[in-house]
Amino acid sequence: MVIDKVHTVLCEMLSEAGHQCDYLPDISAKDVLGKLPEYQGLILRSKIKVDKQVIDSAPQLRVIGRVGSGMENIDTDYARDRGIICLNSPEGNRDSVGEHTVALMLALLHNVCRAHSEVRQGLWRREDNRGYELMDKVVGIIGYGNTGSAVAERLQSFGVHILAYDKYKKGFGNDYVREVDLDQIFEHTDILSLHVPLTEETRYMVNKRFIQRFRKRFYLINTSRGQVVKTSDLVKFLKKGKIYGAALDVLEYEKHNFDLNADNADLSYLRTADNVILTPHIAGLTRQSYYKLSRVMAEKILSALS
Repeated sequence: MVIDKVHTVLCEMLSEAGHQCDYLPDISAKDVLGKLPEYQGLILRSKIKVDKQVIDSAPQLRVIGRVGSGMENIDTDYARDRGIICLNSPEGNRDSVGEHTVALMLALLHNVCRAHSEVRQGLWRREDNRGYELMDKVVGIIGYGNTGSAVAERLQSFGVHILAYDKYKKGFGNDYVREVDLDQIFEHTDILSLHVPLTEETRYMVNKRFIQRFRKRFYLINTSRGQVVKTSDLVKFLKKGKIYGAALDVLEYEKHNFDLNADNADLSYLRTADNVILTPHIAGLTRQSYYKLSRVMAEKILSALS
């Protein structure tokens, strides 16, 4: 049962392999619980939280697939204890997120969004929008999985120095990426780019104490998950100038389905600050990634079930 909108290639591949694939993108969360006992597989994006109650309602369930990267809306530990295979498809949108992240860096350093807004208002402020080049900047990447490595690949031609830290991955350094510990990230970084999943370990990782450990003022880019950054602390250090600027594709206040549900002083500040760029969780959403996410998911499900 597929309960979110995905590319047709997913059901086509599963059907060609002999599986019954029911595409129900408009089904309600309540109806999912009612129908799930009939199925051995559940494929979703972010419509529902697959918690213990959902999993227990499906005694035949063999596989849960999330068409995307993050798995925070699935209780993967409980599912695996039940012998259920849990899959995601971060390979499908790594290129999209990589490009979007670099675009945010360039837009932030070159004042693209602010200058665009001013020109539309009839203002021609050249000197006020003098920016900074990426060349020779130190980009610190935290999380070197699919998206972190995709960002590093795209930064090679900009003449930057790339430092990467990943608590759970070692031996990935190469000619253009230097594998480091967190202390070196804090010591040298000019631009920090976050590419970690949302877990209890990473929730509010970027907070007051974390920010204070940076030796230099820096730019913050977040295309991972909103709750990795504590917004109130980010705003505090934007106002102090410790953080030069921020580009955020994700916000702490997003609901589990990534809709935004907030109206507070910190969000109002981010919306109006001219050194902040906000995009509505679209880093991984391109025409190409829509296809690739589904194709990768179909390939993984077929491999797992075989």
